[in-house]
Amino acid sequence: MPPVLRLIDYRVYYKTLRGYVKAVDGVNLEVEKGEILGLIGESGCGKSTLIMSLIAPKPPMKIMGGKALLGETDLTALSPGERRKILLSKLSIIPQYALDALPVIRRIKQLLVDIAKEKKMSPDQVIEKFQERIRMVGLPREVINMYPLELSGGMRQRVVIAISTMLSPDLLIADEPTSALDVTTQRQVLELLRDLRDTGIVRSLIFVTHDIASVRQIADRIAVMYAGKIVEVSGTEEIIHDPLHPYAKGLINAVPKLGINYKKKRLKGLPGQPPSLLNPPPGCRFHPRCAVATRKCMVEEPPTTRIGSRIVSCWLYSGLGDEEK
Repeated sequence: MPPVLRLIDYRVYYKTLRGYVKAVDGVNLEVEKGEILGLIGESGCGKSTLIMSLIAPKPPMKIMGGKALLGETDLTALSPGERRKILLSKLSIIPQYALDALPVIRRIKQLLVDIAKEKKMSPDQVIEKFQERIRMVGLPREVINMYPLELSGGMRQRVVIAISTMLSPDLLIADEPTSALDVTTQRQVLELLRDLRDTGIVRSLIFVTHDIASVRQIADRIAVMYAGKIVEVSGTEEIIHDPLHPYAKGLINAVPKLGINYKKKRLKGLPGQPPSLLNPPPGCRFHPRCAVATRKCMVEEPPTTRIGSRIVSCWLYSGLGDEEK
């Protein structure tokens, strides 16, 4: 069965006066039908650039090459108008600042009327679909006549989820959907997103976060991103208990674990800082921070190696599986 989304040597740069910032640089990634794929990495690694380039690339962001296939549609070949036509129905997003995504001085019903005009649908039809969703997310019908400023943070988040899924998109992207919520509401949102996938309201989901605890609760697989590149893709429990790439190992080791007294045992972290993507280092981009880097890592970019169902880009595993590069 073909994947819902397939990125092939996908590159997205930012044009600046000093040159191009290579925020997404040769990404190969697939999202299978029916799966929730977690996308994790440090701030500035390119996660948000990657997903926003799929939704609405705007200057100074520029797609420099590769393909982004949503089903049989290459998103890189679409005009802004053609891209807007598939939003909400084929591709949708819960934006990173979802709590601020709603216009505070307009009732939610008016926003739905605007969406109906954009999609050339009747307002009654859109409102009916929205009311179906708010029942599912546990909101009262009265929400539709309220202003966003009258709602709590958790309620606004649910309204955004209801709007982003009301046309049953093939792929839903959730960009840091729990970052501004309390722990109880975070749990509710994670359960809701999983239910949307399980009931078929959305076909597949990309869950973007830096919170490993959250992604572990919801994702089937996890893709680890560093300095504009995907360095490992593995099953969730595999990457939590047995990460392959040195960067993935550093991320997992930096998460505090229950039952350990960190007054006696120092919590491990990653040394150094992520590289500048305006002038990234040659070879493996992680080598300046890697404890096991060799001279080869410093001069040659590692191949992508498939080991069973896992994918890793690291010279440590070259020759141990099927190389894709």
